[in-house]
Amino acid sequence: MSIRWPRILTPTHLSQIITTQKNSLIALQIFNQAQQKYPNYRHNGPIYATMINILGNSGRLSEMKQVIDQMKDDSCECKDSVFVGAIKTFASAGMVNEAINLFNSIPQFNCVNFTESFNTILGIMVKESNYKAAHQLFLENSWRLEVKSRVKSLNLLMEALCHFKKSDLALNIFQEMYFQGCYPDRESYRILMKGLCDDGRLNEAIHLLYSMFWRISQKGSGEDIVIYRILLDALCDNGKVEEALEIVGKVLRKGLKAPKSRRQRLDLSKCRDGEDSEATKRLINEALIRGGIPSMGSYSAMAIDLYNEGRVDEAEKLLDEMRKKGFWPSLLMYEAKAQALSKKGRVSEVVKVIEEDMEEGTCVPSVRLYNIVLKCLCDAGDSELAVGYLKKMAKQVGCVADKETYSILVNGLCKDGKFVEASRVLEEMLIKSHWPGAGTYTLLVRGLCPIGRQYEAVMWLEEMVSQGMLPDLSIWNSLVASVCCKMGEMDVCLEDIVTQ
Repeated sequence: MSIRWPRILTPTHLSQIITTQKNSLIALQIFNQAQQKYPNYRHNGPIYATMINILGNSGRLSEMKQVIDQMKDDSCECKDSVFVGAIKTFASAGMVNEAINLFNSIPQFNCVNFTESFNTILGIMVKESNYKAAHQLFLENSWRLEVKSRVKSLNLLMEALCHFKKSDLALNIFQEMYFQGCYPDRESYRILMKGLCDDGRLNEAIHLLYSMFWRISQKGSGEDIVIYRILLDALCDNGKVEEALEIVGKVLRKGLKAPKSRRQRLDLSKCRDGEDSEATKRLINEALIRGGIPSMGSYSAMAIDLYNEGRVDEAEKLLDEMRKKGFWPSLLMYEAKAQALSKKGRVSEVVKVIEEDMEEGTCVPSVRLYNIVLKCLCDAGDSELAVGYLKKMAKQVGCVADKETYSILVNGLCKDGKFVEASRVLEEMLIKSHWPGAGTYTLLVRGLCPIGRQYEAVMWLEEMVSQGMLPDLSIWNSLVASVCCKMGEMDVCLEDIVTQ
């Protein structure tokens, strides 16, 4: 290990050194050597965060835990984000108890605000359906001074209760929010509105809507349209069309603050027969958009909601209407559209989002949008076309392919049996300092062996080992099998190995 140490070492300089190391264990070795070589040097919070992130990304969880303990002993000031990353890493590795233990130990660190860590671990416990433990965690920690805001955590608890069809208890939490010193936000209303409607508690949902008018909709925000739709759709599904139409009028008047002239032009008479609830809901959606003051917020909220529900055709009509009104779709809307089309397997239309739709608009594709398109193409077995977009990304200013981009391409090419092309993409990935996981190396090495590319397979195996990863047995089996097949004496070779 050849490191050119500076005359005076700072945490920033050390961070630059360790982030350039391919092997996380070598990076850890350098990290530990620093204080031995420079007696006056002390690690600070940011350098600990960098080291913990490197170890977490490479799957070195025991070493990561050791560095976290070292950070506690050093008592240096650390940010909430360090624990958020470590908690997510433990949870993604299936070590939820370890994540909980880490959170419970945060008061022992020099961290003055761990609100996001609290929300993160609570969200993980809710996702794991560990609702009782999540409730207990909330009771034990919500009062702490280090937890600066309780709105997000209370929203998580309400969502958990609604998932269990306990919207009445979620409503109690909602009403208690004011006594907790916090105020419900738009997400609070959305969660509770959906929970009440799913449980058939429509009267309480209507009362919730009225409270929303004077609490968060006083200025007539178009983004609130998503919450209004939840109630209106539920009323239509339950055959209460007249009541839904009455509420549409109140929503336009009190919620969206629509001018009287626009409200009078609406014709909702076709909705009154109520025979086709889906057609009625479409007409009500159109009324919410046409009756209110046209705004980017209302169009965006409605379109994204429709795409998320898989109602692509309705969303497309909405996009056509907003263009006529002089509004162009936002990047978030294009991302939602591509995601919805991808789920339906409409590959050519997903490609069209980047190739045609965005060419007409005012925004450029993001890395996330490219990743959605690439994933869709690779899932459809068209990984070669996906590789072409990597070159297109390189030409676009401010759009740099990330680790996910390369991982999607390498895995997609391997899935299609194009292992030589996958090898080239992986090489570029390493040049850009994105380190793949052991699974990616395993997939590529096992694919190169049967096609007579043993030399390249060994090169990638060496690269894998140089990054501190342990190849599994399947890699060695593939290498031995390919060599023996090449010699045409596989059985003899295996017998010789056993006898020796």
